[in-house]
Amino acid sequence: MTASATVPRSVGRRAGSAIGERLRAVAPPAIVFFGALTLWQVLVLALGIKQFILPAPLAIAHAWITYLPELWAAASYTLWEIVAGLVLGSVAGILAGTMTARFVTVRESLLPFAIAANSIPIVAFAPIMNNWFGIDQQISKAMISAIICFFPVMINTVRGLTSADPAAIELMRACAASNAQVFRWVRIPSALPFLFIALRVATTLATIGAVVGEYFGAPHSSLGQYIVTYTSYLNFERSWAAIVFACAIGIGLYLAVVMLERLVMPWHGSLRQRER
Repeated sequence: MTASATVPRSVGRRAGSAIGERLRAVAPPAIVFFGALTLWQVLVLALGIKQFILPAPLAIAHAWITYLPELWAAASYTLWEIVAGLVLGSVAGILAGTMTARFVTVRESLLPFAIAANSIPIVAFAPIMNNWFGIDQQISKAMISAIICFFPVMINTVRGLTSADPAAIELMRACAASNAQVFRWVRIPSALPFLFIALRVATTLATIGAVVGEYFGAPHSSLGQYIVTYTSYLNFERSWAAIVFACAIGIGLYLAVVMLERLVMPWHGSLRQRER
């Protein structure tokens, strides 16, 4: 009787400690976030800051609730561009990085250009893509996102594939493993941490690329044009409400990549340290 009662108690203690650890991990950023919002609200009211300079958080929240249907429609329109660009840029970056890592001459020739191209400002791509694919076409904004996602994914894929442990590769060679087997069992696991770092960065870059691309021309039913339009009308609460939606998309995609990372590589040490 005592032994049977002890097992559930120990399980309950472990579950309680796990919940407590998660709360301790979540509490500091939550406190900082809500504290910053509170300070923002107090400063706007205390200093009498005009809404066209900086709207108060409660005013933004009111606009967000009032105009939720049209904000949702604009976010849905832009979300397609972001996801399409993220997928296209990431897949192309992985394929190009794999080919670049495979051949030393190609790697030494192309990698410096990829690093240099990664420093080009986003606004430089927007007019070009709009001219190529159409200023009011979603594919033009998706291509802007794809281009700015391509370079960090490619560079990190090359770094990951070439950072495999030489001792592990030699051991596989000693066991008569083929190049495909070395790639599958050594190089890919070595590259995954680098790749997921790049994908987390790419989620925010894709969001920025699509929204900024819409500033240069897009239908009114897009987040970028929604922000530009109501900024020109000096209705900054609605503009900020659209910015909140854009932030939510970026954060949601980031969390989706983090969840995918946990599914694909639960064995990695960085994930274990996060769970402790």
